[in-house]
Amino acid sequence: MEYLREKAWSPYVAGVIIGLLQIPAFLLIQTALGASSSYVSVAAYIAAVFDPAVEQISYFKKHMTDLKYAWQTALVVGIAVGAFLSMRLSGATRETVSPVWRQAANIQTPQARMIMGFIGGFVLLFGARLAGGCTSGHGLSGMAQLAASSTIAVIAMFAGGIATAFFLRKL
Repeated sequence: MEYLREKAWSPYVAGVIIGLLQIPAFLLIQTALGASSSYVSVAAYIAAVFDPAVEQISYFKKHMTDLKYAWQTALVVGIAVGAFLSMRLSGATRETVSPVWRQAANIQTPQARMIMGFIGGFVLLFGARLAGGCTSGHGLSGMAQLAASSTIAVIAMFAGGIATAFFLRKL
């Protein structure tokens, strides 16, 4: 159990574990790993509290009644809880994990970081829903199924990430 206290796990071991999660996902609930649909499910349930007519919108209704979306929501919650536990067990902090964090912390106020994080998260989620899936949905599940659309999406994600990195490096 000492490996739980390491600051970083082997990416090879973590990748194999994530890849093996595909098997129970397909066998038990006939779906692939993914995360972005869970946000739609949660938003639909919250919106339905304020306006029950939301349940009549087919896009939201599908995300509220299909078991696979509940499973994806549990996966996203598990990722957040796992990341928190990993941080606590290893004793890691933002400062010890990423030296870039110190630079960012000195540049912006906490409120500005929260606003930028919210905007960035919104744009990321909007793009994931527009693309029909997120990096885990396309990168892990879609490519495991040899889906051409997922291969194109992953190439576009990497190209966009590389272009953004070059752009930010110039700044």
